[in-house]
Amino acid sequence: MKIQTPRSSSWTREEGVRYLVALDVDGTLVDHDGHMSRGVKDALRAVVGAGHHVVISTGRSMGATLPVIRQGHIDSGFAVCSNGGVTLRLDPQLEEHYEVTDRVSFDPAHALRALASKLPTAKFALEGADGRFYSTERFQDASFGIEAVGVDIHELAQIPAVRLVVYSATDAPGDFAEAIEQAGLHGVAYSVGWSSWLDVAANGVSKASALERIRQHLDVDPAHTVAMGDGRNDIEMLQWAARGVAMGQAPDEVAEVSREVTGSVYEDGAAAVLRTLL
Repeated sequence: MKIQTPRSSSWTREEGVRYLVALDVDGTLVDHDGHMSRGVKDALRAVVGAGHHVVISTGRSMGATLPVIRQGHIDSGFAVCSNGGVTLRLDPQLEEHYEVTDRVSFDPAHALRALASKLPTAKFALEGADGRFYSTERFQDASFGIEAVGVDIHELAQIPAVRLVVYSATDAPGDFAEAIEQAGLHGVAYSVGWSSWLDVAANGVSKASALERIRQHLDVDPAHTVAMGDGRNDIEMLQWAARGVAMGQAPDEVAEVSREVTGSVYEDGAAAVLRTLL
């Protein structure tokens, strides 16, 4: 794994400002085994306790995001799930302590058929507008948060989708990019994951699009936004924030769009950045 050279910026904390702090989960707050270190946990809780608007912003589904929210002691505010497809409002007065305030769906049929023809060994999963997961080939993943219901690809194409997930052990990220180009996909947004993983969402939907709505709702100055992440699905978010910070293990295209680069997830790089907000 390539580790980027740390890079700082001229950013300084303004006294009395409540920053909007958008945080990716996997590879940022938790390592690739799903473990959150004591240093990250303590720094995260301290930033929450200081009154900043901490917004978990992840590709995970709602069910897989809620445990991270609880670890961070985040009991109010907002969270972004499914790469911007689902937005939660957190409130301890609510029966389940959260509610879905936005869920953006799209018709997956064209994208599904086009990608299936270009990636014949791929498995597909879909997060439905009903909050359930559906998948082909017994495809399951912890990021879904719930067990996916098995369906065939024709049934999958009929279900309104918040996001479409494509996995292929035999295709590299470059193969996905080529398949998307050859398939002529229009009217959808997509991000290529760390390995053989592709997320497809409604056109214009990203972590950044959801965060911008939250920023406007909270009336936070654009200059008072911070974001931290490590993946290609974080690029728009890191460009959106006034202070975009890439993790040390981020690929080159993520580091290049960020104002800063911190240590890797295994070096508690997130904790170092979070402590600058205190």
